[in-house]
Amino acid sequence: MQKVLVIIPTYNEAENITRLIPSVLSQAEGLHVLIVDDGSPDGTAMLVRSMMNGDARIHILEREKKQGLGTAYRAGFKFAIDHHYDCIFEMDADFSHNPDEIPNFLKAIENHDLVLGSRYVNGIRVLNWPMTRLLLSYFANIYTRLVTGLPLYDATGGFKCFRRKVLESIDLSRVKSNGYSFQIEMSFKAWKKGFSIQEIPIVFLDRRIGVSKMSHHIVYEAMFMVWKLRIRSILNRL
Repeated sequence: MQKVLVIIPTYNEAENITRLIPSVLSQAEGLHVLIVDDGSPDGTAMLVRSMMNGDARIHILEREKKQGLGTAYRAGFKFAIDHHYDCIFEMDADFSHNPDEIPNFLKAIENHDLVLGSRYVNGIRVLNWPMTRLLLSYFANIYTRLVTGLPLYDATGGFKCFRRKVLESIDLSRVKSNGYSFQIEMSFKAWKKGFSIQEIPIVFLDRRIGVSKMSHHIVYEAMFMVWKLRIRSILNRL
């Protein structure tokens, strides 16, 4: 049986986390969950700690303050590598990523090194987004493909599953981006190293509870990151 870790960064997700963790753990044997909490003032970490009592599948990394999505995942990846997990998921805490999709990822990862949940492969599968945000996301992915050559329909998505060897091959200390650009950077580096990548269709449902962490800074960072990745690739400095 493979050891599988689902990494879920949190900041003020108390309204979601007590429902999400059991839903994730019910999807397959061998699943563990790691919550990386950035000092949520709403008590998210306290709720997770209470759930850990008697369930060795739940883990938490607590950080003093909000440090960004990319740093949360890097901390989670280090935990996964140190504890010898075979497959490592990225997943949002707000139910925009449906836990019921996890078995589909686990099936696909049997034959690939990185599996991405795609909102835009074989059509558009996004619910409850305003048209402006949908268009921004859709054309951001076209922009990313044109600039970097990365052959993905949804390079900015955050529902992913890595084999451990992919994460071990990437110098995580050199991955400095957050938000959308973090997702692009990780997939780009895996692609450039020759790993097999598969996109599978998912339905993305915008959060119904809590507050989105989207900001203009995240969008601008992604716009410039794709050019940095292209230049670094040309110079062989990835």
